[in-house]
Amino acid sequence: MSITCFIRYEIDPFKREAFEEYARNWGQAIPSCGADLIGYFAPHEGSATTAYGVYTIDSLAAYEAYRQRLREHRLGRENYEFARRERFILKEDRIFLKLASAPHAARIEL
Repeated sequence: MSITCFIRYEIDPFKREAFEEYARNWGQAIPSCGADLIGYFAPHEGSATTAYGVYTIDSLAAYEAYRQRLREHRLGRENYEFARRERFILKEDRIFLKLASAPHAARIEL
């Protein structure tokens, strides 16, 4: 059974473009390190400070191995350093959840 990691970020509203660059970088690094990236989401309407990252991985054991690969990945290391240097992330919380609603019915186009 896979698990999904939801990361909630509180970002500096004046550095949203930096967060979006950070998100695009993860769009390259995360899949190449073994997780199924659903996406990173930046503020658009409403809150100017809340952003999310969402990816799925096979298990918590697979997550530990993935995190090690991410730390060793060139773009992963550079992106961690970019976030530290630019300080656009004010707070980061992560939670691991399992899909409880499957199987889903087919989507009907109206």
